[in-house]
Amino acid sequence: MMRATLLAVLIGICGFCLVSQAQNAGTSGDEDAIRKVVVAMTEGFNRHDANAAAQMYEPDARFVTVRGEVLNGQPAIEKGLASILGTRAKNSSQRTLDVVVKLLRPDIALVHVTNELSGLVAPDGQTLPSHQEISLRVFVKESGVWRVAAFQNTLVRPFNAP
Repeated sequence: MMRATLLAVLIGICGFCLVSQAQNAGTSGDEDAIRKVVVAMTEGFNRHDANAAAQMYEPDARFVTVRGEVLNGQPAIEKGLASILGTRAKNSSQRTLDVVVKLLRPDIALVHVTNELSGLVAPDGQTLPSHQEISLRVFVKESGVWRVAAFQNTLVRPFNAP
């Protein structure tokens, strides 16, 4: 009886360890795949192609622009990006400076992307100076494909320091 109990405890501990490792496991292949999605997003933006810049979003994704505009769902994100790329960002370009991938589970990742934007236009028509933005993107993996479930963009140091 003692032997059976000890065996059950050991099996339980080993099972817990395997599940724990699996939850934290991520492969360099996953990071590479996520980075490719980030590149595709940037390339779509730089071609001013809203469809290409939005195709990797989940159907019910949420997108928050640097100005605090909230777009819900992939169709609204594509439409919002088309509006931005056709107006204030019509002459803009984006350059990725840094990508940090943190796999929370084998199917969920947090990704911080720092970009430099140039060529944005103010409401008065003046070209704004280049600036940096950092976005937090939540990626989910379904059927082996990484997609964006949420995106939030923030200006880096938006105010002059005193």
